[in-house]
Amino acid sequence: MAGVTVRTVSGKKDLRRFIKFPWKIYGGNGYWVPPLISDRKKLVDRDRNPFYRHAEMELFLAEKEGEVVGRIGAILNHLHNSFQSENIGFFGFFESVNDRPVATAMFDTARNWLRSKGVTAMRGPASPSMNDECGLLIEGFEESPTVMMPYNPPYYADLFEAYGLRKVMDLYAYALYKDRVELGKILRLAEVVRRRQSLQIRSIDMKNFRRDVGIVKEIYNKAWSSNWGFVPLTDEEIDFLADDLKKILDPDFASFAEVNGKDVGFSLALPDINQVLKRIPSGRLFPFGLLKFLLYRTKIDNVRLIITGVIKEYQRRGIDAVLYSEILHRAAAKGIYRGEASWILETNKMMSSGLDAMNAVCSKTYRMYQMSIN
Repeated sequence: MAGVTVRTVSGKKDLRRFIKFPWKIYGGNGYWVPPLISDRKKLVDRDRNPFYRHAEMELFLAEKEGEVVGRIGAILNHLHNSFQSENIGFFGFFESVNDRPVATAMFDTARNWLRSKGVTAMRGPASPSMNDECGLLIEGFEESPTVMMPYNPPYYADLFEAYGLRKVMDLYAYALYKDRVELGKILRLAEVVRRRQSLQIRSIDMKNFRRDVGIVKEIYNKAWSSNWGFVPLTDEEIDFLADDLKKILDPDFASFAEVNGKDVGFSLALPDINQVLKRIPSGRLFPFGLLKFLLYRTKIDNVRLIITGVIKEYQRRGIDAVLYSEILHRAAAKGIYRGEASWILETNKMMSSGLDAMNAVCSKTYRMYQMSIN
């Protein structure tokens, strides 16, 4: 593209520009949540992040007249292709000024890199995988994202579709509000399920954290194995993720479902730490961000229900509803009356029906796009 140069990120200076570029796009946007720079560095660190043990990635910066105007990553996830029996590559970390030639140049670069790897299609955004931030926000721009969910300007969809990318799957976020959820009714129904299934709910044991993380991995990889886009987490990946989440985890929001002493389900809700990060616009905890973090962490009034899963042989018994109700009950006991369940595949009718029954509102839609690589 005339006037647009796209080049590989090389060295610490380029990486710093890559990570900091979103501040240029979202400056003045009251809904965007600045990420912690240290977290972003760790996410793309191919030595520290175990995702890259089974994946390749190249990061690119777009420049125009010597100024950074966009960024993108091209990702080849070998584990995804092996597990899903596909031959695709991914793009992620997309940010761009509202300029079609800039976006086209970046998509061309990512596509060419993936073509050189022999794949036949490009899917995204996934930054860098479906187990991280993924999907393009297409509905729900008037609300900040919850923890570990993305945000983007409305014009990104135009840039994607002008290039030829097309919808392959939508992901939904459901909002739960105190004045809409009939908690008493839900708890009564949950109690019926508990008695019928001889079901017990226990919180994660922080004194035996590693043991319980291992159980989570087993449930996760069994419960979601048939879902679109699912890729099992390796032991290294789940340990890496658990170490991060442990910093913000509330044990009351991490629950196991047991039937006759056997762990058959798990649910995890995270305090919406984005409510705190919005007050740290620099993306740095030190020197002053840490004080804000500690001060405002106690004022969080929203949670994100990030995982609810039951192993296949125990599905359709109402156990997932009991896990939902437990989190709602525990959140209310802490004075938290808002929540978001995200993300939910548009094809997951069982989950959507359960949320509809609780009077949840589909508040945001994220879209995964795809195109062939010729």
